[in-house]
Amino acid sequence: MQRKLDLRTGRTVWSAYRAPAVPQEALARDLSADVVVVGMGIGGALAADALSLAGLSVVAIDRRGAVKGSTAATTALVQYEIDQPLCLLSRRIGKERAMRAWRRSRLAVGNLKARILERQIACDLAERPSLYLAGDVLGAEALEEEAELRGAAGLAASFLPRAAVRETYGMDRAALRSQGNLALDPRKLTAGLLLRARERGARFFSPVEAVRFASHADGVAVETKAGPVLSARYVLLATGYELMDFVPAKNHRIISTWAFATARQPAALWKDRALVWEASDPYLYFRATHDGRVICGGEDEDFSDEAQRDALIAEKTERIAGKLKALLPAVDTRPTFAWSGSFGTTTTGLPYVGAVPRRPRIFAVMGYGGNGITYAEIAAELVTAAILGHADPDADLFAF
Repeated sequence: MQRKLDLRTGRTVWSAYRAPAVPQEALARDLSADVVVVGMGIGGALAADALSLAGLSVVAIDRRGAVKGSTAATTALVQYEIDQPLCLLSRRIGKERAMRAWRRSRLAVGNLKARILERQIACDLAERPSLYLAGDVLGAEALEEEAELRGAAGLAASFLPRAAVRETYGMDRAALRSQGNLALDPRKLTAGLLLRARERGARFFSPVEAVRFASHADGVAVETKAGPVLSARYVLLATGYELMDFVPAKNHRIISTWAFATARQPAALWKDRALVWEASDPYLYFRATHDGRVICGGEDEDFSDEAQRDALIAEKTERIAGKLKALLPAVDTRPTFAWSGSFGTTTTGLPYVGAVPRRPRIFAVMGYGGNGITYAEIAAELVTAAILGHADPDADLFAF
């Protein structure tokens, strides 16, 4: 069985922009495919695109429908910088493994950009620099050390002293600056990827709820609540943090988060419209949309109760807006949109991606953390390689 959760509440900024419609069918009979993908958010869409491009037949199902889950709640700061700074991740999993994880994340952002351009998906894609501001986790001196460690890993980052950041960006903090991160519209991207997969023969069905997965030597039978059975050589569970009960959840927890977006104000934006986040816990993060809105989020808390999360929307929005105003006094921080959501994370900040223990034909992805879209790209690459029988050199970093 699948844990069912209220994934988000409120009106997200992406509702202001029209995403393409994704044709979906009612599941009226048994079907078979090479791969059944459970979930049609960004994770399922990236996987469906990669798998169908590899020549595999794909059926995707979702109990809500395409792009109706957590994807619509993301603030879509698509960064290679992992929530866990390289210096801290090195202490947790070792320097060599931490460097490999960061390099793979950097590769994934580049691959995602190439995927979008190659597929010609209109999703308001823009390449942006990133500013990582000094905070209570890493101060200015620690940020300098982080820059040196990233350089040793082959990842360019420049340390900017407080005066330089104040002069260039108007923010009174020291910071690390990196290049090559992305801003985009997650709903448009997800819909575009699903449509490209559909052009290659992928089929989408909703609302369809998977209730049982029967594994056998040659594949998996996916039983649905309405009755029809989907037969597949492999199954991918791309259900975000709504986990099936047979997926190990050790070291996985659910975090509640809040975000808001302002009215359009392009004249008030900071230089380069950089993606900005803090080396703090909890951390503030913000970006600009293509048309000049400011999206800002943070105040994450370690609980999963949806009623408690939603009751805090007004209070959290006011607190986040206050923090943003302190950093950028010229920005009008009055919210036009405000919402809450939840996401899964792990103790290391790295996701779990791979075959479920004792169920080698069922793959799962969990623990997206604050790098959801980047990790979804990595997951699509790893799962596609595994199904095709290719050895991915980084699979061990993310295995269950």
